[in-house]
Amino acid sequence: MKLQVAMDVLTVEAALELAGKVAEYVDIIELGTPLVKNAGLAAVAAVKTAHPDKIVFADMKTMDAGELEAEIAFNAGADLVSVLGSADDSTIAGAVKAARAHNKGIVVDLIGVRDKVARAKEARALGAKFVEFHAGLDEQAKPGYNLNVLLSAGEEARVPFSVAGGVNISTIEAVQRAGADVAVVGGSIYGADDPALAAKELRAAII
Repeated sequence: MKLQVAMDVLTVEAALELAGKVAEYVDIIELGTPLVKNAGLAAVAAVKTAHPDKIVFADMKTMDAGELEAEIAFNAGADLVSVLGSADDSTIAGAVKAARAHNKGIVVDLIGVRDKVARAKEARALGAKFVEFHAGLDEQAKPGYNLNVLLSAGEEARVPFSVAGGVNISTIEAVQRAGADVAVVGGSIYGADDPALAAKELRAAII
């Protein structure tokens, strides 16, 4: 299982600082949507230049103009780009077309999708490299939120998948047991007193 850090910082400088601390322990460096919106795709180029050996993920959360937005991100240096699962099939297919032209990948993010299992299968059939079972920060803040709902859906879908939404040192073993290909960790790394140590411990917890 790969370890992905979701960098929900807001500046290129903060992204480079965080990536520099944790890169040796992670496989995928994700530039979170707030970072992409605030700093632009120059942040993608900067992180890819600094860490050319890492998979760089531009979390675009594209909802329309899939081929165009994916093309822009790939040209900036992204290896993976996200498209929302709630987007039209044609949007996902367009993004996949751009990915294939660049030999890169599209991740379909199921945030806000009610029938995650069905949509995961459809997204994979449309050419997604993997599907992200994702609960956003707002959803996680609701009373009764449980990561196991995502893990169960991932197991049931039987497609390559990642999990994002409360993955930390106490839950990462369960994420791996569920068969996830990628564990996405955000606040437990970037919000830690020592992000490098947090990333190192998460890496060590992956069997």
